[in-house]
Amino acid sequence: MKKAYVFPGQGSQFPGMGKDLYDNSPLAKELFDKADAILGFKITDVMFNGTADDLKATRVTQPAVFLHSVILAKCYDGFKPDMVAGHSLGEFSALAAAGALDFEDALKLVAIRAGAMQKCCEKVPGTMAAIIGLANEVVEQICEETAGVVVAANYNSDGQVVISGEKEAVEAACEKAKAAGAKRALPLAVSGAFHSPLMEPARAELAKAIDSTPFHKPACPVYQNVSAKAETEPETIKANLLAQLTSPVRWTQSVKNMVADGAGYFMEIGPGTVLQGLVKRTAGTEVVIEGLSALQ
Repeated sequence: MKKAYVFPGQGSQFPGMGKDLYDNSPLAKELFDKADAILGFKITDVMFNGTADDLKATRVTQPAVFLHSVILAKCYDGFKPDMVAGHSLGEFSALAAAGALDFEDALKLVAIRAGAMQKCCEKVPGTMAAIIGLANEVVEQICEETAGVVVAANYNSDGQVVISGEKEAVEAACEKAKAAGAKRALPLAVSGAFHSPLMEPARAELAKAIDSTPFHKPACPVYQNVSAKAETEPETIKANLLAQLTSPVRWTQSVKNMVADGAGYFMEIGPGTVLQGLVKRTAGTEVVIEGLSALQ
């Protein structure tokens, strides 16, 4: 049975995250201290002592979730993956954990990505909403027929697609989805239209950083959001990682492909349990699903 390790994205953060790692593992303490120096501010203070509101800012949330996930993976003796994947931001964690990116380089890219996305959100207001209970094709058609910018952004599990774009366009698409029989159309508490064309300015900024960062062949295949396929070539990984900012997260397709390629065991490494639920809804009883959010 092959092991798949998966890494969560923005939204999984919680106050106090990572403090147990810092207090109990010399390696974790070393990496957290290094992160404070790289980022130029004490993210450990925000992670360990900050409130939920303190952790909400994109420039804090993304490196915080990345650090919790990657440091946990590096401290976990059982981390011997046959394949990895990460949801949105989590793809950076997956790449760092699998050795495609050095820890320091990955953290710098995450910080640049977070800063660029936050600037985008401030300049171009946007939002996202979860559409539950409609086929992917129906959601895609609704987006195409709605005036303004609105696209399918996250294929999270069968029957759950997140749409993203301009506020009015997303609201209009939600009404159309309800009329088409969606069980729910839920606005999400996010600061911008992630994985949509509205993130194009952030993609341009991130491109320079990715181009100048060395990528290595990962220790195992990485199922990337853009292709949902197993990737191992550094140049392909780089191109997909950049395209991810304005392209949909094909999580459902990634999980199905991992199962088809032999994954029988999934472990979510990092804060929260979101991916465990999504894997369960997609792969069901076919696989064993666990989570690791603290050193055992």
